[in-house]
Amino acid sequence: MNSPTFRNWQSVQDEVLRRIHAREWPPGALIPNEADLAIEFGCARSTVNRALRSLAESGWLDRKRKAGTRVAAQPVAKATLDIAVIRHEVEEHGATYGYQLISRSVAVPPAPVSGTMKTRAQDKLLNLRALHLADDAAYAVEDRWINTSVVPDAAAEPFDVLSANEWLMQHAPYTHGDIAFSAVQADQQDSEVLGIAPHSALFAIDRVTWDNAVSVTKVRLLFAPGYKLRTQI
Repeated sequence: MNSPTFRNWQSVQDEVLRRIHAREWPPGALIPNEADLAIEFGCARSTVNRALRSLAESGWLDRKRKAGTRVAAQPVAKATLDIAVIRHEVEEHGATYGYQLISRSVAVPPAPVSGTMKTRAQDKLLNLRALHLADDAAYAVEDRWINTSVVPDAAAEPFDVLSANEWLMQHAPYTHGDIAFSAVQADQQDSEVLGIAPHSALFAIDRVTWDNAVSVTKVRLLFAPGYKLRTQI
């Protein structure tokens, strides 16, 4: 019986992962070299190299020059998290989505914001505060800064009907992002917007998205009590 032919790096990656999960290659094991795997899989060595690099970046393999490639002693599967369009998230829960723009202004941001976004201290950015609703109940309050030197079209967008969350996903490409999760207490302003008692515990997401070395936007999302974050591993 002929061995199957692997025509792309993803199929090679899937087979390597299968062998790791099945303990055919247990943690710490030295796996065959790229040339031997290419012969076994019936594909180019570059295809194998691409698959192994991807698995090394994901934490499944340890690759050392001249020492070969080993299964990581403690393989780590990384969680993946997409930037969600909040409207889609609400609708997927079977609720009716609503949106309210609270304020829109152009201003010099506080120093922690400009420092995080790596903009000059005197640069003005677009600031938006908005409320997302599910079945007319507060779902999340959004406080966002947009770098209009990177996304100039945002300067003319009113954001009174379409949220910045959704608009940016359609109009502002990004290369990567930084994200942090925390538990915070609602201040007076946010508690009034969300309709909850002051100092209530809230789930916060702080995110900065980048287009290579320049920041696109910084946002803090505060979710009403009861929110659950789901991701995949």
